[in-house]
Amino acid sequence: MATTRVHPSDAADLHRGGGGGRATSRAADQTTTPAAVYTVWKRSSMGFQGTDGFSVYDAAGSLAFRVDNYSRRRKLFAGELLLMDGHGAPLLALRPQTLSMRDQWNCYRASSGEEAGGDKGNRRQHLFSMKKCSLVQSGGGDEVQVHMCTSSSDHNSQQQAASFRVQGSFWRRSCKIRNGDGEEVARITRKRAGAALESVTLGDDVFSLTVMPNADCAMIMAFVVIMDRICQKPYKPLICSSS
Repeated sequence: MATTRVHPSDAADLHRGGGGGRATSRAADQTTTPAAVYTVWKRSSMGFQGTDGFSVYDAAGSLAFRVDNYSRRRKLFAGELLLMDGHGAPLLALRPQTLSMRDQWNCYRASSGEEAGGDKGNRRQHLFSMKKCSLVQSGGGDEVQVHMCTSSSDHNSQQQAASFRVQGSFWRRSCKIRNGDGEEVARITRKRAGAALESVTLGDDVFSLTVMPNADCAMIMAFVVIMDRICQKPYKPLICSSS
């Protein structure tokens, strides 16, 4: 079906442009270890009418991650999102923080046999919290920030420096994820299909995700799933016909 048309066909395209970060001691490793290239499709792998989710394919076209059948209700009433690997094994559980002014979501380590919608957030290992940088997003600022949890920061993430920041516009499919040192760890770009001279830019539901070497691919994908919930779509004015 359409899955044969959306998986990455030219990984080289995603190595262009993008750097911008300062040179680090890991630069040599990154020249020998290729970045992980994924195509993210905003479609549940279940494929049933009315389902919602994500299907994420690696550079070979194999299903790498999936999120199936989650509710699109308002954040306050939304259930848990469960990020799974391509075989359906649970990896990370994502839950909205109720009564959060900046749309905070919390990520927990999922255990085998879990299903989406569970209420086990208080008994799981809390890995990170993700939220908008401000109530009113500015045009050139960071969209969201991530605070990784440790034994000392789990209850004081508000006072800790951000572990990751997302710069750019997620909904325009043009943003970079940087760590606390400013190094780029991942990048989201529009997906292009076809030969270089005849390529076509696909719609917003299919986009490219590049994860740099040494970054946790599952964690980066969890960032993407949460951003789909908390980042605002760009305003598109209505075009009225004069006729």
